[in-house]
Amino acid sequence: MAERKRRLVSSELSEAALQLLALKGFDAVTIDEIAAAAGVSKRTFFRHFASKEDVVVQFLTDMGAGMRAELAARPVAEPPSVALRHAVWVSLAACAAHSERALRVVQLILRTPALRARFLERQDQWCDDVAAELARRLDLDPDVALYPGLAARMALAAFDTVLQRWSASDGAEDPAELTDRAFTTITPALDAVA
Repeated sequence: MAERKRRLVSSELSEAALQLLALKGFDAVTIDEIAAAAGVSKRTFFRHFASKEDVVVQFLTDMGAGMRAELAARPVAEPPSVALRHAVWVSLAACAAHSERALRVVQLILRTPALRARFLERQDQWCDDVAAELARRLDLDPDVALYPGLAARMALAAFDTVLQRWSASDGAEDPAELTDRAFTTITPALDAVA
């Protein structure tokens, strides 16, 4: 019950922040305003988030865990390019499923340097997680083999490129088609496991 309440408050803070930021812009909104809009105290805000950046990036935080979980669930015999494409698509599909809200968040993140920096920090962690899962799947030593880290970074670069193109097109370009095109480009390198 406590966890459910925590998620509800966190979600309300995120939604309040997104609405205010859409109206006023990132730099013009204060933490006090976000807390007030969500009907909580500033102290409650800081129990859930360390910063204004984190409240916005919250929408995308589970993507990395979703990528790793999807990669782990893929058949072991599947080529790395196929497994990674499916892993990346899980996160992009989540954006596509909530396209209007997700598009606003992605555009805000990509257009605000402080948010972009925080998002790239998250992607770095996702990359490490995906690389660790790739190493496990392929029975490679992640401290010796270069492949897991390189392949994870290529997959995350494809993810980032798709998000940027989708955002720049105001949602007009299809994320699934963009993902297919991105992975067609990197498949030869991904399947050259060394």
